[in-house]
Amino acid sequence: MLISLAACERETYTSWNCQSADEAKIPMVLRKAQMEFQGAQLKYCGSLGDQSFFDPACTNQTEKSSTVFSPKTGLLVQQGKEFQCVAL
Repeated sequence: MLISLAACERETYTSWNCQSADEAKIPMVLRKAQMEFQGAQLKYCGSLGDQSFFDPACTNQTEKSSTVFSPKTGLLVQQGKEFQCVAL
């Protein structure tokens, strides 16, 4: 009798809690090449230095993406509004 074992690939993601001057505990999740933040699914558009760029629809002008995240500092800027994020 031959028994076959199939390994399930674990999905890797990072959860963060973000806050702004007027909002606290906003969940953010980085999963593969996507960011989930405030009900939006954002695609990873690329990185420049320590900044990662996310947008609903990436263009060839990465630096003009709607959301910029710096994992090293936890700073997230979405359409000009700043959030400070902490990994969980």
